[in-house]
Amino acid sequence: MRKLTSLFLVVFVLCGGLMAAEPDKAKGAVLQSAGRCLKSIRDFGVLPTNAAAINRDNFQKAIDWAHPRGAALYVEPSAEPYYIDGGIILRANVSLIGVHGPVGRGTSHPDKAQPVGSVFAIEDEKNIFITVENATQIRGIQFWYPEQTIKDPTKIIEYPATIQASQTKGAQGVTLSSLTFYGEFLAMDFNATPRAIVEQVLFEHCYGYPLSGEFIRIDYCYDIPRILHCHVNPATRRFIEGSYSKAVIDSVVARKAFTYRIDHADNAQLIDLFTFGVYGGIYLGPATYGQLTNFNLDCVTIGIHKLGDNNFNRNWQIAQGSIIANTAEKPQDIHPLIVEGKGHTSLTNVEAFSGPNGALTTLGKSQDFLLARGNDKLTITMLGCRMRNYVADGPITVLNPKAVIQAIGCIDKYENAFEYNSNK
Repeated sequence: MRKLTSLFLVVFVLCGGLMAAEPDKAKGAVLQSAGRCLKSIRDFGVLPTNAAAINRDNFQKAIDWAHPRGAALYVEPSAEPYYIDGGIILRANVSLIGVHGPVGRGTSHPDKAQPVGSVFAIEDEKNIFITVENATQIRGIQFWYPEQTIKDPTKIIEYPATIQASQTKGAQGVTLSSLTFYGEFLAMDFNATPRAIVEQVLFEHCYGYPLSGEFIRIDYCYDIPRILHCHVNPATRRFIEGSYSKAVIDSVVARKAFTYRIDHADNAQLIDLFTFGVYGGIYLGPATYGQLTNFNLDCVTIGIHKLGDNNFNRNWQIAQGSIIANTAEKPQDIHPLIVEGKGHTSLTNVEAFSGPNGALTTLGKSQDFLLARGNDKLTITMLGCRMRNYVADGPITVLNPKAVIQAIGCIDKYENAFEYNSNK
């Protein structure tokens, strides 16, 4: 009954607002439409009992069927995952829909827990798992890498990206929602090219802990990329197979990658983002501008690194966030915020502090709150920022003689009022 209810809801969402005035008649219309707009991948021979290569081939056949119809494929929840190889192309106008289930214990790995629900189990070390084209969506799916280590950093498998934008056709109008990744190396790769751009891309409610440190990367997205409500944490996999070891998390930090990396993007919207145990939180490349708000970047070396290649529209409004920068070989390498290049950075109600954490190697302090460096004129305003646990004499390190910086209503590490004006 539960599965039928989930299927009914999926069909309703995909087939439009049929639940209008007469629910009984609407339900019949929805079910009658199910065969036209939604089919189970099992109808095409994608089964938990199949070998990975067979499931890959049958899954591609299902996508090829859905492509000219603008149809959706339903990944039926199962107590056993769908073992499947990579190299899959999610063709234009196809939706992939699943549902999450509880953590359970299956027969394929009886010695440990495994995700249950709409789960793809991936062991292919050579191929991108799935490449997405225009007007596609993936919702409610779990991606599990059962062979990935949780204890030994020397045994980390550097899997290709789980999801990648098409490198030849681009990927415009893509929605990736309610996805969970277990043991991935690089989750979502939307680095595009000027000839095959990505646009109108939405990432929301996605969870994981990439062992490369990179969860989402976007390049050449000129029409408002949005990353909303995403959570990157080694604890994501803890509920399946146990916690990542301290050595593995330290190795992720040592790769010096950013969890969220944005470049060549106009008016990016980044809201409610979390990361833990990585080198960098958010990289805002030279050719970007937009808004970042409501974030928590925990146990990082660099919280936010903002650059800019002109002074016209390389401006970022950054507000209401917390940065715990505390992990590196020495405090001089730890900076909650780095700003360089051109353009303006507005910081409102952003706090930073440091402290110990047993999950990884930490120093419990940062060098400063903000590092401004470079040789180009840049501008920074700070309002209501709380700054603690830095070792420098002051919270702002200025290595750029052309930087114009003003701080109002801030609090330093001594819990004293802090104001700063570089023009005085």
